[in-house]
Amino acid sequence: MGLPSGDHAKKRLTSKPPVYVEVFLFLSTMRISIIGLGWLGLPLAEALLNQGIQVIGSTTSPEKKYALEQKGIDSVFFKLDPHPIGLGFQTLFDVDILIIMIPPKSKHQSAEFYLEQLKYLRDLLINSDTKKIIFISSTSIYPKDSSSANYQEQEIITLSNSGNPTLLRAEELFQSNDSFESTIIRFGGLMGADRILIKYFSGKEHVDGESQVNHIHQVDAVRMIEWVISANLWNRLFNGVAPIHSKKRDILESSALKLDIDPPKSYDQNGTTAQRLIDPSAILKTGFVFNFPDPINFI
Repeated sequence: MGLPSGDHAKKRLTSKPPVYVEVFLFLSTMRISIIGLGWLGLPLAEALLNQGIQVIGSTTSPEKKYALEQKGIDSVFFKLDPHPIGLGFQTLFDVDILIIMIPPKSKHQSAEFYLEQLKYLRDLLINSDTKKIIFISSTSIYPKDSSSANYQEQEIITLSNSGNPTLLRAEELFQSNDSFESTIIRFGGLMGADRILIKYFSGKEHVDGESQVNHIHQVDAVRMIEWVISANLWNRLFNGVAPIHSKKRDILESSALKLDIDPPKSYDQNGTTAQRLIDPSAILKTGFVFNFPDPINFI
């Protein structure tokens, strides 16, 4: 996998992150737009504001707009239905960097509707002055099959073998475009804050405890986006997962103990030998350091 091992690995993966003060002093003159101020987009906006960076985001309701303004975040009403709806949403595209955080809502809309939304969004970008974008994708794009080698960014993915062909088509919309530079981040299972693995398995029976996870803490997901911006990592593709793939059983038992709640009632005795692991080496090689390299310590 290309990752360090032994004591050296532990030191590198848990050492304090580099300081970006000088870089962010430069970035503070920039303006960043976030399309989708949800579970990840909102803490990202707050983190950027804390660095002195100008941030504007989109919202789909007056109530959300008011709540955002209470946090000091400028926002405008903007909705893709799939064509753009809103007032003054052009200001979202009058920025230096635009970050797209619109996941497909498979339970509520078709794949084609989602892709039409993104096509309209891409057209707005092409006709704007924005020259850099970050598109947030998911590791679900990799084949669902287990593999003896961890999945890396250069994996050949097609519509026939992708675990999420809709996202594959979405990524292609924002790649190889002469109008802007783009970087895509494929995040694994987003955890942290109110998302705690044990909450979904407490008291359950026949839980697969042997599988290894591809998770990332919310804090590191935010920091990784900041890192891409501060280090000027454009026209790149990165996997966003913690470098240590702990077993689900170990995470569940540790979390149950820390939170004093019931662990699973039982685990699948057969377990699983198949593994589908995602390799984060590419982002590590740029100098990024995880605050939470091991999902066991997410709590």
